[in-house]
Amino acid sequence: MTVLRPTTTEELAEAVRGHARVVVEGGRTKPALLDPAGTRISTAGLRGVVEYDPAEFTFTARAGTPLSDVVAMLAGRGQHLPCDPMLVDAGSTLGGWVASGLSGPGRLRHGGVRDFILGVRMVDGLGRVLRMGGKVVKNAAGFDVPKFLVGSHGRFGALAEVTFKVFPRPAARRTLRLRASSMADAVRILCDAARSRFDFEALDVWPGRADVMARLSGPEDALGPMASEALARWAGKELDPAEAEEGWASLREWRWIPSGQAVARVPMMPSWAAGLAAHAHNVHLMACAGVAWVALADDGERGRLEGWMRDVGAEGVLLRGDGPVGLGVRRAMTVEGAVRAALDPAGRFGGRR
Repeated sequence: MTVLRPTTTEELAEAVRGHARVVVEGGRTKPALLDPAGTRISTAGLRGVVEYDPAEFTFTARAGTPLSDVVAMLAGRGQHLPCDPMLVDAGSTLGGWVASGLSGPGRLRHGGVRDFILGVRMVDGLGRVLRMGGKVVKNAAGFDVPKFLVGSHGRFGALAEVTFKVFPRPAARRTLRLRASSMADAVRILCDAARSRFDFEALDVWPGRADVMARLSGPEDALGPMASEALARWAGKELDPAEAEEGWASLREWRWIPSGQAVARVPMMPSWAAGLAAHAHNVHLMACAGVAWVALADDGERGRLEGWMRDVGAEGVLLRGDGPVGLGVRRAMTVEGAVRAALDPAGRFGGRR
């Protein structure tokens, strides 16, 4: 298969204009989102940081820039993307991260990708180079297209550059394992902890456990008393720092998912958690059970998951594996048609829904 590899925004626009249907790919870490039909355009040649202003907590980088480069750059100045980008070590790119809209455990306190994107430079379906949004935090004028593109799966255009705001890295972190006797008990603890004064950075149920993993962050001298108070309220223990970091890294990089298994993302409500656990045996509940990551061993397990999703009205997406990318209930928003009519009236982009 021929893959086009533009190295400039102008070459990207030319590649889009020259083909009736195109599919833009980054690091191929979420291959199920790539439409099999259409000319492939790789963003591998569109990489590098265009501008970084640590004092303003913003940066602009090309869409093909590996997230690992961005994470390393920010860490060198004591900053980070607090929504915990996923699949960084696996090779995810900045543009692919935006198009997939995948945030990690830190989204509970800080919000997801959509809360940090400020602006984009993109090529639409007519081959026009457009700049949307801005490069400053206080920017409000018209329809916020950059946020709309988050999780769009490449259906409305090809990203060339992206601007983000960032945060200072926390001085310290501690992870508590709060003991739960069942998934229903875990949900009770999750909701109780989310309403508490501790302002947990992450509240997850790790795969293979019913216990709640609660992450605190802030000044070191404040975390010790907070951890002690939390463990006085809920039974449990504090994890060793190395064990905690390995656990969170395993979640971000999907190391807990057996090789060759499909991966699905399911937006959740806490009340659904016990039902999901009864229909899928390998599940990571994230953000106080607001999102579930599900490993699917075979078509039978996928069928059981989809049946449950239709029963509760859940809508999910397949990120790895074969078959239709949409899972459960399928909903279409009227605004999607309006945006497509404005940006890609001929349907040139082949992102999957």
